[in-house]
Amino acid sequence: MATRKPDMRKPDKPGRPAAAATATGAAARRAPLILASASPRRLALLRQIGLEPDLVEPAAIDETPKAKERPADYARRVATDKAAAVHARHPDAYVLAADTVVAVGRRILPKPDDPDTARRCLALLSGRRHRVIGAVVALAPDGRGAARLVTTRIRFKRLGEAELEAYLESGEWRGKAGGYAVQGRAAAFIPWIEGSYPNVVGLPLAETLTLLRGLGFECRGFERRGFEP
Repeated sequence: MATRKPDMRKPDKPGRPAAAATATGAAARRAPLILASASPRRLALLRQIGLEPDLVEPAAIDETPKAKERPADYARRVATDKAAAVHARHPDAYVLAADTVVAVGRRILPKPDDPDTARRCLALLSGRRHRVIGAVVALAPDGRGAARLVTTRIRFKRLGEAELEAYLESGEWRGKAGGYAVQGRAAAFIPWIEGSYPNVVGLPLAETLTLLRGLGFECRGFERRGFEP
């Protein structure tokens, strides 16, 4: 009677079957995600929901509004141009781009870099409603793309002169669309908001996640936590 030789192969590591190991290897080889933005707020928002871009690379495009360009058209165009510029340099990656516009009627408010411009923006917003329009564009390595426009409505209380001066002195307005930061001191000016809050900060998160998933990007942070927005 033949003697059976013992199996000298190393046993599989407990808790990690072969199928899981294969899936892990495939995920590790996924195409990178590039955030086409210079905004630290957009990066912070992605990290807040467990998404860490492999690279942050601003597009550095001309963002000057065209004559009579509507706020939504402007936001969509700028986000699209940002995504296209970075995707041209990284065609094998997923590219995510966005633009945020503060609008009063058809008027696009600037991102002030001086106190006088900030004062004019805040005076215009004081005591009235306005819209924050966020455009998100995602491009996949195979060339497919997806886009979404998200609108949030906000009402400012009427600002007193002392409040306005104190906010201008804070410098928080610098480089912010419309001259304010909803996630900062300006939160005290906003008694009413309708729609996506992260859209006002700089990136509508639920919509962004939906775009990326629709293009095949694996949002692994959510799969590990079992989270489904």
